[in-house]
Amino acid sequence: MPVRPITIAGEPVLHRRAVDVEQFDDELRSLIADMYETMDEANGVGLAAPQIGVGLRIFVYGMANDDDVPPRGVLVNPTLVTTKVSGAEPDEEESEGCLSFPGESFPLKRAEWAKVNGYDGEGNAVEFEATGWFARCMQHEFDHLNGTLYVDRLNAQYSRKARKAAKVNGWGQPGLTWMPGVDPDPFGH
Repeated sequence: MPVRPITIAGEPVLHRRAVDVEQFDDELRSLIADMYETMDEANGVGLAAPQIGVGLRIFVYGMANDDDVPPRGVLVNPTLVTTKVSGAEPDEEESEGCLSFPGESFPLKRAEWAKVNGYDGEGNAVEFEATGWFARCMQHEFDHLNGTLYVDRLNAQYSRKARKAAKVNGWGQPGLTWMPGVDPDPFGH
């Protein structure tokens, strides 16, 4: 279960739709184990396969919640339905970060509720409802599977700040990664 490098904004796999998993086998279970290990080492609450350079529709999460959902899980080939997102401007309490946009965080409005369907690593159906920050996590990781980073959803004010951060950090080109457990934690955990 090796920790894998995390891709940074600009890597093509992060910006295109991931493909469905077709086989639930030992190779998939090994990938999922690597994803958990990488997420844990990076102090993340979620990690999608494209974030480690794999263009498959899989994400793992590790987040306590009030929804009676196990605090740790995997979703393979998920679907997601949400309530409408409020039209109000986001505030600082709604700031998100992303391991593929390391060290930065920006406010973003998200739906307060999500219904998630998919499969676990064995191919068993998984279905649950998520609320609050857990719903935010589900939406964030699901977006990765569709080639969308949270910074792609920011309002004009925060989008400008995100583009400036990307420029200052030299992101936006293929081949950039950081290694959890080796490189400094970009979020200071």
